[in-house]
Amino acid sequence: MEYFNTSITELIGYAASLGVLLSFFMKEIRRLRIVNSIGCLLFVIYGAMLPSIPIIITNAAILGVNFYYLLIRRK
Repeated sequence: MEYFNTSITELIGYAASLGVLLSFFMKEIRRLRIVNSIGCLLFVIYGAMLPSIPIIITNAAILGVNFYYLLIRRK
């Protein structure tokens, strides 16, 4: 399935890149981690669709760090 001559896999990759990019504009650290987590989750999905183990591992690890600081190590 394609939209605008772009596959679903590519669209998810673009959305993931946009999510990670937008997170760098956040001033509040909690919001940054939430937006970055969404981007990382999309990158994990994108990596699974390719399939690309390095993309999955890297973004799953970053997602884990974000969840650690968001849920376990709250201040």
